[in-house]
Formats: sequence, structure tokens, C-alpha cells
Amino acid sequence: MSKDICQIRLIVGLGNVGSEYDHTRHNIGYDLLTKLCDKFSVTLSPEAKFSGLTGRGKIAGSEVRFIFPTTYMNESGRAVGALATFFKIKPEEILVLHDDLDLEPGFMKLKFAGGLAGHNGLRSITKCLANSQNYYRLRLGIGKPPSKDVISWVLGRPNSADQNKIDDAYQTAMIGIEKLFTEGVSKATALINGFKPN
Repeated sequence: MSKDICQIRLIVGLGNVGSEYDHTRHNIGYDLLTKLCDKFSVTLSPEAKFSGLTGRGKIAGSEVRFIFPTTYMNESGRAVGALATFFKIKPEEILVLHDDLDLEPGFMKLKFAGGLAGHNGLRSITKCLANSQNYYRLRLGIGKPPSKDVISWVLGRPNSADQNKIDDAYQTAMIGIEKLFTEGVSKATALINGFKPN
């Protein structure tokens, strides 16, 4: 199979459940997931056996499942592992959308496999995929905190300037994700990784 042919069957949006976490930096993956669901007319519904909100739709003719784990971030793998096992989805057929402290707001990186960068959601997912790190990640920048209080930073909401940059990134991210299915990994990666917010 050509490495550039995309066979994503599951897109995961990471975040914490509860209104107090709505639109916080740590929920940027979930926010992008909801925008994707709107774009592709997918409805997310609670699914107890998968510990999350799940939906199913098509991107460029390919059937794709979507999930927002409702387990809290550090147990996200329970949801991803259960759904992947049930539908026989391989790690390399999974795309995880998540926040990233090492990228400034509005910047993004699409990558396959690699390290976990201290992200508890990725750590949990890797553990529940038999310790495989061979899945796609879309890293969405939130920037580093001005102080050492990382927890307050990731659980806080971006200021309006940063949010505008993030909103612009979402639009390109959605085009890029669709491009994965229509033009392959290389072109999608070039678009997403080359994006610079205004």
C-alpha cells in the first residue's frame, strides 16, 4: 500500500467533557471535530459501549467514524480502543485531533506516528492500541503558558486574538483533512503544515 494513500476510518477529537471545559485550549481537538461533523453532516450521539459521542459519515465517498471520548482526557484511549476493536480499525487508520503546547496558536502539524510530547490523551490512546504509536495526529497549536501553570493554561480559554488565529486554522484543517481522502497524505500535509495564521 502506498504510504500516500489515506485510509482513515476513525477521526478522534480530544477534550474534556462538561460545559466548564467548552472551548478551552485543551478542547481544541473536540472543537475541530464538531466543525468537521457539521461540514460532513454527521450527528454525534452518546454510545455507552464506546464511552463517547460517536457518529458516522462520508468524506469523499469513504465511510468514516467520529468519536469524542467522554472519559476525560487522560482516559481517552478507553473510548478509542473500544471502538477500534469493535470495528476492526487499525492504528494507521486513525486520525487524532489534539492540542499542542509546542505550536503557537493557529499553527498546525499533521504527522504520522512519533512521540507523545507529554500529552495524556495520546498516552492513553497509545496504551489502548496495544502500545502502537502508528496513528495520524493533527497537532493544533495553543502556545506555551506565560507562567509555569500549564494546567490553568490548557483549561483556560484563548484570548480573542488567539481564538481568531485558531478559527482560521480550523478552516484550513478541514480542507486539509478532506484532501487526505482526495489527494493523499503529502498534499494534505503540505497544506496543513504550511498554514500560517494572519
